[in-house]
Amino acid sequence: MESKPMTSTILNHYRAFSTYTHPGLCGPTLRSELPDDVRALGLLVRKNIIHPTTLAAGNTGTNADLRFGDMKQVPWWRQPEDDILVTAVAMLAELYRRDARGITDDRQPQDKLVVSCRFVAVLVASILKCKGVAARVRAGNAPYFGHGTAGAVSTDHWINQYWSDRENRWVTIDVDGSLSLNGAFDAYDMPPDQFDFPADAWLGIRSGRLDAQRFYNAKPERGVLAVLWSLFYDFHCLMNNEVIYTHRPRWTTPEGFRALGAQGLGKIDRLARLLQEPDDNFDKLTTLWETERDFRLLHGGLL
Repeated sequence: MESKPMTSTILNHYRAFSTYTHPGLCGPTLRSELPDDVRALGLLVRKNIIHPTTLAAGNTGTNADLRFGDMKQVPWWRQPEDDILVTAVAMLAELYRRDARGITDDRQPQDKLVVSCRFVAVLVASILKCKGVAARVRAGNAPYFGHGTAGAVSTDHWINQYWSDRENRWVTIDVDGSLSLNGAFDAYDMPPDQFDFPADAWLGIRSGRLDAQRFYNAKPERGVLAVLWSLFYDFHCLMNNEVIYTHRPRWTTPEGFRALGAQGLGKIDRLARLLQEPDDNFDKLTTLWETERDFRLLHGGLL
């Protein structure tokens, strides 16, 4: 099916800041002082981040060559900061607190943020939006990190898409994973079949075409529930509401999922079908966002 032409309404939606992507007072600096080239920008951002799994593994695995920095220089008490730095403005403030130069290409390991893929994607989206670029965060699963055999296992992951006016298309990028791929493909223009978007995964599982056990997340959770989490994360991201991992609709808890029934599953199937073509179905997705309580209201933490 041929996609509809991209509308200014959709592009303006993705140029707008959310609670999570708003840069605060850093906006003018990000717009004027950081690279406009997306590849250069992504590599710069990545140099300011340590993934929690990298910190835990130390100078082994993908960091045996210290591409992410010498983990021995990170204070022993430093822990993952996903629960603390949940917004772009919080991450930016902490980057400036630790090094007054802000986002820099020679940040010392002890001064980097210890955050995972969702947070990198939020920061990248924030910077691109500062530059007037339509950008969005996407949630799903990545089969390309080498877990299992030949992509047999697909782990939860968050990435970005930005709109290229020159090419008239969304370009999919993986800044968080960009230094770990070792040339498997271009992380700054990902082929369409590399990332497992959750709408396709959900419908594939529901039709029996895909094995639910192929998908897992870091909770850890494996199977259809992990895909359902990603499905709702992706929906919220597309609506400019890049929620943290612990905030989910009630249907994504084990108890809520068991209580879904045929009607509830049908509603999720419809959502997944719309999410397969989020731009073509933007108006319908927006209506669901504004009316469907079970999709919008979240649980977790103090919610």
